[in-house]
Amino acid sequence: MRPYILAETNWKALKDDRFDVAVLPWGATEAHNYHLPYGTDVYESDLLAAESAKVAWEKGGRAIVLPSIPFGVNTGQSDIYLDINLNPSTQLSILCDVVEVLNRQGVKKLLIFNSHGGNNFKPLVRELGLKYPDMFICFANWFQSLDKTKYFEHEGDHADEMETSLMLYLKPDLVLPKEHWGTGASKGYKIKSFTEGWVWAERKWSQISEDTGVGDPTSSTKEKGERFFKDVTQKVGDFIFELCKADLNDLYE
Repeated sequence: MRPYILAETNWKALKDDRFDVAVLPWGATEAHNYHLPYGTDVYESDLLAAESAKVAWEKGGRAIVLPSIPFGVNTGQSDIYLDINLNPSTQLSILCDVVEVLNRQGVKKLLIFNSHGGNNFKPLVRELGLKYPDMFICFANWFQSLDKTKYFEHEGDHADEMETSLMLYLKPDLVLPKEHWGTGASKGYKIKSFTEGWVWAERKWSQISEDTGVGDPTSSTKEKGERFFKDVTQKVGDFIFELCKADLNDLYE
């Protein structure tokens, strides 16, 4: 039993215990090229959040990891078989209920641990912050926490070299043999303004990628995944520890 994982602990341990930070892992259920499982984002959110909380716990941080939310925003993949979509308005409702419990029970800090690029929590955090002024709510996109170019040869953002390497380290039994991997080739917008980043529109996934991947996975290795996992969880764990110790009335300098 890991005392910082809510799903594993029990009432005997918790009835007299208190935590400073709740961590809510949030993934998605969607196709990841031909070779990675639909639950890739969920496995990543579970395992990265747990290891990050362990880092914080061993430094003296009182954080508790909640069970992962397995569905994310997949509105651009509505025609990809069994990609399960959760609308942003549904995410807000779920978060509101979770925050209501935490606020009532005195856990005033929440970290949403995001593992899916389609999830955009910024407007939701703004709305929840107005409704629950005593709560401090933040979110982390763990996949943006480090410079990936220092770990991986090829860029990408879905079932790419980074994700494939991670899964080769975390869940190798769920990764198909290399001869089944798609190339991860993808198309960008013809209109230059979209590629410059100052104009945004949702991508229609079935039109931009044949295998649902975005990014060449061919150089992926377990060793790269292990190094990236350890460095990400150390950085996130250090942050969780800082958040545990932070005075909400003295956050700025």
